[in-house]
Amino acid sequence: MKLIILDRDGVINQDSDAFIKSPDEFIPIPGSLEAIAKLNNAGYTVMVATNQSGIARGLYSVDVLNAMHEKLASLLQDVGGKIEGILFCPHGPDDNCDCRKPKAGMLKEIGKRTGTSLQGVPAVGDSLRDLQAALEVGAQPVLVKTGKGPRTLTAISELKNEPKLSSVPVYDNLAAYVDDLLAN
Repeated sequence: MKLIILDRDGVINQDSDAFIKSPDEFIPIPGSLEAIAKLNNAGYTVMVATNQSGIARGLYSVDVLNAMHEKLASLLQDVGGKIEGILFCPHGPDDNCDCRKPKAGMLKEIGKRTGTSLQGVPAVGDSLRDLQAALEVGAQPVLVKTGKGPRTLTAISELKNEPKLSSVPVYDNLAAYVDDLLAN
């Protein structure tokens, strides 16, 4: 199985430091939906692993999150794409769960659900915690410069003892990464 794991906010859709709290605030990054459709057409199973601490913070409910994901599914269908599954962590940063990235619980669950080793599987994110979770399971972290990507690039350059992070491939956005992946 050809598998790829995507973060949501800042990779597929625009991100906000004030959180994405409603379907109206869920706005795809230009080219991201088409990139997912290209992945599907190339035989990739696309899964999403996303921290959604806005639930723990009381900013939105699971029902609202589901409505955002229904909007995503509908928009993807319009361009011939689909996401096979979306795993989310509803916990806050202080809840000490195993699913909140940078911990790799959601990625491990994706491996179980798909029956696939995550070794070398592309895991595209815009934050340091996305990259760290990917490294924990042996996936290939990929950084995009959308969302928190610029901040993450700065953070990586300031880390001294993280050679694995300094060699992470960096792309302008999901569409640029997918074009490169499919060309090679």
